[in-house]
Amino acid sequence: MQNQQPSGIINPKYCAPHNVDLAIVRKVMTLTDSFTVTDVNGKTVFNLKASLMTLRDHRVLLDAAGQPIVTIRRKIMTAHDRWQVFRGESTELKDLIFSVKRSSIFQLKTKLDVFLANNTKEQVCDFKVKGSWFERSCVVHAGESLAIVAQMHKKHTVQSIAFGKDNFMVTVYPNIDYAFIRQKL
Repeated sequence: MQNQQPSGIINPKYCAPHNVDLAIVRKVMTLTDSFTVTDVNGKTVFNLKASLMTLRDHRVLLDAAGQPIVTIRRKIMTAHDRWQVFRGESTELKDLIFSVKRSSIFQLKTKLDVFLANNTKEQVCDFKVKGSWFERSCVVHAGESLAIVAQMHKKHTVQSIAFGKDNFMVTVYPNIDYAFIRQKL
């Protein structure tokens, strides 16, 4: 997708005029779902701090300096397994940036609809994530179009096999907010 204008959904500073390649390293078999996101040079870009032992699966995305960027939490008692993403450490509706939900209740392959906060009617999604849990890969589309704005795939390395770590590579296309994309994958 050749998006000419930066799409800074979380913050325009996370937009670049070129593709941005990120690596996600997640330890498996832990009580948290925390992980680190780095650039191709191994420099930390984001950290996600999470605990799976909470009712709402509360998670906070931090920048490299440890400052909260967004808070992610699962909305309880929804048919489509909805997640809400808020600015900073807030969980107030006035700070809602976007929400993500499964496209349908029963799925063979993952399909998620992403709605920006101002899309209150939710008749058409702003972004769609399509993926395969088995293949550990996904693609992010702009709305209902075929235009791809990001993609992710599992990277098989010695580290992932020997040390119990999942490694993923994410490519975010030009002028797309990579902090926003990170929250959907």
